[in-house]
Amino acid sequence: MKTVFKSLVLAGVVFAAAGSASAAVTVTFANPDNFRDMPFAPSDRAEVLKELTEHFERLGKDLPPGHELRVEVLDLDLAGELRPNFRGHNDIRILRGGADWPRMVVRYTLESNGQVVSRGEDALSDMMYLNRIPRYADHDNLRYERRMIEDWFKQKFAAPKAARR
Repeated sequence: MKTVFKSLVLAGVVFAAAGSASAAVTVTFANPDNFRDMPFAPSDRAEVLKELTEHFERLGKDLPPGHELRVEVLDLDLAGELRPNFRGHNDIRILRGGADWPRMVVRYTLESNGQVVSRGEDALSDMMYLNRIPRYADHDNLRYERRMIEDWFKQKFAAPKAARR
């Protein structure tokens, strides 16, 4: 069992090192302990930040070659309201569709070959998060946040489409 665990850890380190060499996105979180509606367990909180980082990195693969995006998450409010689950180990997220939509404030810098192309600070939100067709599976705990980030990314960094003739 220990050998299997060590192999998985080693594979994760090798994968992370290989991915960082070609990564187009760097994500940091400013004061994540102050983010609202984060899971109560430290390991669950770390998992949320890891999954959000990986999502930004996946989206960054669509950036043109030579582009580097740095994103700093300044504030995060997950969709719904988190309630502790006293019967099990997982917290319960209550989604009502009212004023509990996902929100995020990000500061970003986009560079191309070392030159700043754009930078700014944006407030992301998805007020209609429960009324839209889902893109992610129901078992994905961050499906609403992923869609919100994806919408922002496409709107902010999508390559302009060629004019139709």
